[in-house]
Formats: sequence, C-alpha cells, structure tokens
Amino acid sequence: MYWVAGIFAAVIAAFANRYGYHRDELYFMAAGRRLDWGYADQPPLTPLLARAMTAIDPDSLVLLRLPALAAATLVVLCAGWMAGAFGGGRGARALAAATVAGAALTLGAGHMLNTAVFDLAAWSVICLLTVRLLRGTAADHAVAGRAASADRDPLADGRASETHDEVTTDGPRVALSGADSRWWLAIGAVAGLGMQNKMLLILPVVVLVACVLVVGPRTIFATGYLPAAVGLAVLIWLPSLLWQARNGWPQWELSRAIAGGSSGTSDTPIMFVLSQFGLMGPLLAPLWIFGWWRLWRDRRYRAFAVSYAVLFALFLVTGGKAYYLGGMYPILLAAAAVPVARWLGGHRVRWAAAGSVVAVNACAGAILFLPVLPVSALPDSPVLAINYDAGETVGWPEFVRNVGEVRARLGPDIAILTDNYGEAGAIERFGAPYDLPTPHSGHNAYWWWGPPDDSAAEVLTIGIDREQLDRYCAEVESAGRIDNGLGIENDEQGVSMNICRGPRVPWSELWPRIRHLG
Repeated sequence: MYWVAGIFAAVIAAFANRYGYHRDELYFMAAGRRLDWGYADQPPLTPLLARAMTAIDPDSLVLLRLPALAAATLVVLCAGWMAGAFGGGRGARALAAATVAGAALTLGAGHMLNTAVFDLAAWSVICLLTVRLLRGTAADHAVAGRAASADRDPLADGRASETHDEVTTDGPRVALSGADSRWWLAIGAVAGLGMQNKMLLILPVVVLVACVLVVGPRTIFATGYLPAAVGLAVLIWLPSLLWQARNGWPQWELSRAIAGGSSGTSDTPIMFVLSQFGLMGPLLAPLWIFGWWRLWRDRRYRAFAVSYAVLFALFLVTGGKAYYLGGMYPILLAAAAVPVARWLGGHRVRWAAAGSVVAVNACAGAILFLPVLPVSALPDSPVLAINYDAGETVGWPEFVRNVGEVRARLGPDIAILTDNYGEAGAIERFGAPYDLPTPHSGHNAYWWWGPPDDSAAEVLTIGIDREQLDRYCAEVESAGRIDNGLGIENDEQGVSMNICRGPRVPWSELWPRIRHLG
C-alpha cells in the first residue's frame, strides 16, 4: 500500500501548479495574514498553514498545497491500515489504499489547500484508532479462535459473523487492557486538532460514540482514559470555541446559510443522494455498499454502519453538502477490501480485472477533479458542469487586471469593496502591480476586518447588486464588467463593477447592513 500512497502523492504534486489559486486558498492566505483564534466560518488551523507556507515562499502555489497533499496521502494510508486492522494482508491493504487514492473526493480535496481535506484526514485517523479499540474488546478475544477458522471462506461473513454476533451480544463486558485503552488519548488529540480545522468534526464523533453506546461493544468505555481524552479534545478546541462565543457564534449562522443554499457547492436533497455515488466514483459504489454490509454483519464494527446511516440522514435533512459524508467512505472501502482480496486470492486474471476497474475509476476522477485538461479545453468539456471548483481556480489574475484598469482611471484614493472573499483575496494576492489598496468586503471574516474609511467619498464595488448599492450610495455609476478572456463561466465572469459616490451614511454605520455569511 505504501507504493500506492507514493504514486498518489506524486500525481497530486505533478498537477499542483496547473491552473491557479482557488478562491478559498486566496481567502486562507488573507486570513493567515490576520491570524486569530477563530474566524466567522472556520477555526484557525488552515489559515495558520497558509501563513506558514507563504512565509517560506509567498509566490509558490505548490508549496501552499503541500499540507493538503500530505493530508490526502494520510487518508490513503489510513485506508490501507484499516484494511490491515480488519485482518487483511498485503493485497487487501493495497486494494483499500488504491480505491481511496483513485476516488474523486480524495483527488479533488488533495489538490488544493482546503478545510475538507484535513477534516477527511482527521476522521480517517479517528476511524482507524477506533477500529483498534474495538479489536481489543474481550468479546473479540473470545471469538478469535472460532472466527479464524472462517478465514477460508472467500467472503468471510457466514459462520464467523454469526458466531461473533452471538458472543458479542450476550458475552461478558470486560474492560480493555491498559495498552488498548490508551488509544483514547490519541483519539482525543486528533479530535481536538480536527476541530481546530473544522467544527463539523464534532458531529461524526458524537454520532459514532452514540452508536457504539447503542449497538456496542460498550466495553470500550470502561476506562479512565475516556474522560481524559474528552478533556484533551476540549482543551485543544477551547480557544476557537471561546472566539466563537465572544463573537456571537457566527459559525452557527453560517451553517444555516449553507443549509439554505448560499454556498457554490450547496446541494439539493436529490443531488446530495446522487453525489454519494460520485464521491468515490460510480464504479466503486458496489464496493463501498458491500463494505457497509460487512460492517453491519460484524457486531464489533456495526457502530460504523449505523453511524453512516445516521449521518446520511442528518446531512440530508439539514441541507449539508455531499462531501460532509466523505469521511465514512475510506472505512467502508477498507472493510470491503478484505473479503474481496481473499476472493481474488492468487488469481491473476481476477486481480487484473479488479485493477482495471480501480484504474478506470481513478483516471475518470483525475480528469474531472485534477487540472489535467488545458484551460482552453475547459469550456467545451464536462469538467465545469461536474466540478464546480475547477472554474474557481481559473481567471483570478485577469479578474484583478480588470479591476486595476478601472481603478487606474479613477485616481489613487478610491477604496475597493467586493461582494465575496474570493474577489477580495485575489486583489490582495495580485493587486500590487496595479497599486491596488487592501480591499474590503462584507463577506464572512472580511466583515470582521473592517469597512472602508468614513472619509472615502468614492468606492469601487465589484459584484454587488445595483439595487443594493442604490440604498447605500447617493450616486452609482457603472464601471464595466469582469471578463476573464478565457470563456470560462465561473462565479466572477460577467459580474458588474460600479462606482459608489456619496455614501448616504458613514461606512462604519453601513457596515452592519453589508455583512453576509455563506
């Protein structure tokens, strides 16, 4: 499996410098220049990583993306390690790692600096550590001898699972050994660090714990290391939590906005369901479905199967994004890889057929979610329709050039106000050659960073609705529209630029009305 992870990392690195920055990367860089214990839409970990990478080389896109590459590679390795923890040999570990490495979600998340890839890595590590905890239950040791005899069954689910269910349902509840229990401390540390990246991680952690409490084996909670792990997680998470409390819990407001469809990657309920078959690639859907069934049949690991079902329902009902459920798929694929590898055995033809399916799935995922095609081919390809983020990595230098040309005609003192953080972040990154000032925006954390000066009688606005500007400004003059010159239809293509003259009240008073989250 290590050679699979190595190939994966090499492929991601090879394409790291194509196209350009994603809007979120531009935002993380801006947030990294204003380090804090929290932001309106996220904890501080990803901006901190952006700050560290740009401190080494502020112009290197490859360096900026190295932490994401490392996190995605860790996810691939965790899939292999989980297959090993389930009892798989080299073939099972390689198969699990290969399926996760070629998945659309892993490729897309590993290509760019983003919170999703670190969330995926944290959840994969937590799943791996939990599997190791569950393996240490007394019931597991009680059936080890009888279950081992079933390994000769190609799918290893018949007599072994039935015997195991009987023992773990009614068997003795004995605490874990001290060595096994210490995995709780690692889980607590990873959970705390993960919640410094994305607060959403608390939901799958709580759901998994609740599911183990309901379906067992509850013996893993019979240890003093559990409260220590909870305390460690809370201690690591606490600074970000306090920032949210001091600032009115904006992340909760943001969650409601995303559920209402404010994000470019928000999903309708039907798209949420359909997208689950695309996260790992449609060719792998039968494999992870089989993995879910395998986990359900094994009483030791049934909590994972139940957790998947509960999280699926929660995200569907609350308007969550499709990829929120992505952290569950590595363990489903790992669970399936073990019996599938046994069935493949030493049959080269079977392995070749399975390898072909995995390879085709990986190639399709790479074409759609890595910058493989030249930019000129994007408008006529299906990439932009399937992968929203691809369009958001193209055209930012041209966007800033458009803004710079307009502002050059207006004089050096005019301020800039953008509709969203991507536009503001791009101006900060590419605006120096045009002598552009630090921009302002009411979007997410940019609102916290303040309005234009009250003395600004003229402000160049980008992407803000004309009707909205008429409420703020005594006079509004059109200054043109953005054109990336590439024929790429993204969120910035065609947006309006306007000059706001004579604000009706000082900008500091207008600022609360301009604030928006999403």
